[in-house]
Amino acid sequence: MTTRKFTILITTKNRLDDLRFTLTKIDHLLQRQDVSCVLCDDGSTDGTSDFIKANYPAIHLIRNEKSRGLIYSRNKLLSLVQSDYAISIDDDLHFITENPLELIEDYFNAHPKCGLIGFRIFWSKDEPSSTQTSQQPHRMKSFPGGANVWRMEAWRQIPDYPAWFIFHGEEDFASYELFKKNIEIHYLPAVLVHHRVDLKARKKQSDYTIRLKRSLRSGWFLYFLFFPLIKIPRLLAYSIWMQLKLKVFKGDFKALQAIVLALFDLVIFFPKIVKNSNRLTLEEYRSYEKLPNIRLYWQPEK
Repeated sequence: MTTRKFTILITTKNRLDDLRFTLTKIDHLLQRQDVSCVLCDDGSTDGTSDFIKANYPAIHLIRNEKSRGLIYSRNKLLSLVQSDYAISIDDDLHFITENPLELIEDYFNAHPKCGLIGFRIFWSKDEPSSTQTSQQPHRMKSFPGGANVWRMEAWRQIPDYPAWFIFHGEEDFASYELFKKNIEIHYLPAVLVHHRVDLKARKKQSDYTIRLKRSLRSGWFLYFLFFPLIKIPRLLAYSIWMQLKLKVFKGDFKALQAIVLALFDLVIFFPKIVKNSNRLTLEEYRSYEKLPNIRLYWQPEK
């Protein structure tokens, strides 16, 4: 694979229509001499790999014959990067900003302590009515997994994403590891991306329970991996209480199932959690908590 300045990374599984649209939207970036693209087909059965081979021969295609999960696939992609920067995007997400690469490189050059950038994300099936924003770039706690760019020098200083999380939580895992290394994560609103997702419809999807379970358990895994022990009981109890209050007590019994399954997983994975812990000191924890929260959702300003 030729060494370039930027590598675009995409993980996909059985979403050929979304992927096809995304590749059409970023084709102008793929044509650049300083850009390469690596795509992981995580065991698709819808002809994804054949489509890429036939229509995008320049894309470096890797395939998991059996699905190994999003986090495993992202680790595999990042291990192949030879460029200075690695841009991770979801298969149902594309850039709206016309010149994102120049903005990214200029920002990294101006902020040498920044190892990772998260983009401004518009979540909707439809295009935004306006792309203007008054938001300013700033440091933040974490980053969106499917809309970010790594300075590869920073990625190589921390452990890989925890593939055993399967889905959810890898972003915060990396964020705590970066914080321990004094490497910053920044929000760059100048780069706008469109995540073509109907958030309201997600709750009605058949995988709602498993998504919620993985979201809950990853958060609880992270408590025990990184938080000072004195903070964990209260945070865990509060997390469970809020799920009960906001979901279960309002009739969402799928959420109750997700809570029970997540607690079971916490017990099963506890030995691995203990082995991989990299706990923050109380001082580090307080400093981390003072950072601005992740910017994950953006709406056009009225």
